[in-house]
Amino acid sequence: MRKLFILTSVILSALLMLWAIFWLPALFGFAIVLPLIIMGVRDMNQTKQSIRRNFPVLGRLRYVFEDMRPKIQQYFVESDTDGVPINRNDRSVIYQRAKKQVDTTPFGTQLDVYAEGYEWMGHSIVPVDFHKVDHHPRVLIGNKDCKQPYNASVLNVSAMSFGSLSGNAIEALNAGAKLGAFAHNTGEGGISPHHLKNGGDIIWQIGTGYFGARDDNGNFSAEAFSKNATRPEVKMIELKISQGAKPGHGGILPAKKNTPEIAAIRGVKAGTTVFSPPFHSAFNSPRTMVLFLKNLRDLSGGKPVGFKLCIGRKTEFISICKAMVELDIYPDFITVDGGEGGTGAAPPEFSNFVGMPLLDGLAFVENMLKGFNIRQHIKIIASGKILTGFQMIRAIALGADMCNSARAMMMALGCIQALECNKNSCPTGVATQDPELVKGLVIDDKKIRVANYHKHTVESFVELLAASGLDNPRKLNRHQISRRVFMNEVKTLEEIYPSVEAGAMVNGNVPERYKMSYEHSSADEF
Repeated sequence: MRKLFILTSVILSALLMLWAIFWLPALFGFAIVLPLIIMGVRDMNQTKQSIRRNFPVLGRLRYVFEDMRPKIQQYFVESDTDGVPINRNDRSVIYQRAKKQVDTTPFGTQLDVYAEGYEWMGHSIVPVDFHKVDHHPRVLIGNKDCKQPYNASVLNVSAMSFGSLSGNAIEALNAGAKLGAFAHNTGEGGISPHHLKNGGDIIWQIGTGYFGARDDNGNFSAEAFSKNATRPEVKMIELKISQGAKPGHGGILPAKKNTPEIAAIRGVKAGTTVFSPPFHSAFNSPRTMVLFLKNLRDLSGGKPVGFKLCIGRKTEFISICKAMVELDIYPDFITVDGGEGGTGAAPPEFSNFVGMPLLDGLAFVENMLKGFNIRQHIKIIASGKILTGFQMIRAIALGADMCNSARAMMMALGCIQALECNKNSCPTGVATQDPELVKGLVIDDKKIRVANYHKHTVESFVELLAASGLDNPRKLNRHQISRRVFMNEVKTLEEIYPSVEAGAMVNGNVPERYKMSYEHSSADEF
C-alpha cells in the first residue's frame, strides 16, 4: 500500500502538470492533491500507528470510524432493550418524565418475560386506591444521638462532584432539588457556590481527600469541617468509604485542572497536583471509624451522619457492625453503592470486576444490621443504577429505606449517554468544564426537568406500591419481587437472598453462610 500511494502520488502530480501545459487552471488541482500527499508522507514517516504507516491517508479512516462507532451503535444498531450502561427504554422513560411527555408504552412489553433474570412485582387483587396513598413519601433520618433529624424524600440526587459535572449542571440539580423538595449529594469534591446558590437541601459528602474539611497537609481539620457542616443548607453528612464505580481506588486532581475556583472549594493550593488516596487517614480500624463518625456528628451540631460504601470483603462490614455494637454508637444512615454504579470515569477493571452489585450488597447490609439487632438505629440508602419506580420498589423490598440516583438525574439534565464524561467533551454541557459546551445547559430549563423527573418517578413508585396492596413503603419485603432464574423456575428475592433472624449475629445463631466471615472479623481491625 505504501508503494501504491507513492505511485499514485507521482502519477497524479504528473497528470496535473501535463494538463496544466494545455490548461493552466489545472494547477488548482494541487490544492486537493498536495495536502493529501503531505498527509500521506507524514503517515508513512510517523511511528506510533502501524495502520497509518502501512496505509497512508486511507488508514486514517479507521480512526474516524472508531470514533463514530459508539454513536452509530446507539442510534442505528442497538435495540430498545440491549443498550448499555442504560438501554433506550429506560433512557426514554427518563427523558419523557423530565419533559412531562407521555411515558406510557404501546402494544405491550418489549422485554422477554421468559428470559433468565426477568423480574416482576406481585400485584394484589385488592390494590390500594392510588389517590389515597401519600404521593410524596418521606423518610426521617436520625437516631437517638441525632439532634437535627432530616425528613428526606424517598428519592434524591446521588453523589456527583463539581469538577466532574459543570457548574451549570450542579446549579440545575440543586435548583431542581429545591423545587421538588429532595436532597442533593455534593460528591466528594466539596461544597461549591453552585451548590449553595439556589438553597436546595445538601448532603455533604467527605471522601479521603477531606475536601472542604482539611488542613494544609491534607489531613482532616475539625475547624474546617465544622465551618461547612453547620451551614443551614447542609442537612446530612456522608463519609465516603468507597464508591461502586471504582471501590478501593483513589483519585488525582492534575495541576492543570486545579483552577483557583476548584482550589478554593476544595481547600487546596491552586495549580498543584492533589491526591485522594484510596484509604482514610483519619481512622485505621472499625472502632476508630465509628468514633470518627460520632465526632463528625458532634462537630456538625448533631446533624445526621452516615457513611457510603460498596461492599467488598464481608468481614470488614461485619467488623464495623461489631464496633458499633461494642461502642453503642451508630451512624444515622448507611448508603450502599452497587458495583454497577458510576457517572464519570474509572479504570475498566474497577468498573467491571470490583465491588459487590447493588442487590447483593443491599441484602447483605440489611441482613447484618438486622442480625446484629441494630437496624432500628440506621436507615439504608440504595445507590446504583436506580432509574425507575420499579427499581425503587425492588431496592426497598430488599431492605433500603430510600434511594439515590445519579445517572438518571444527569439524563434529566440532558445527558445523551455520549460516553465522553472522561474527555471534557460532553456535548450537552453536563460532564465538562469547557465553557463553550457548558453554555448549552440552560439552568432555568433543566432545573424544571430535574424536578419533573423526580416527581413522576416517585409517583410511579407510589402507583406500584398501591398496586401491590400496600400503603406504605415500609411494608415492602423480599417475597413481593420474583425473578426467573431458569426457563421454568421462578424464585422470590427472599429465596435468592434469605433474610436473617433479628439478633442472629449476637445470640449465637449465626447463619452458616456468614459463619466464616463472622469468625474472621474484629472491631479492632478491618
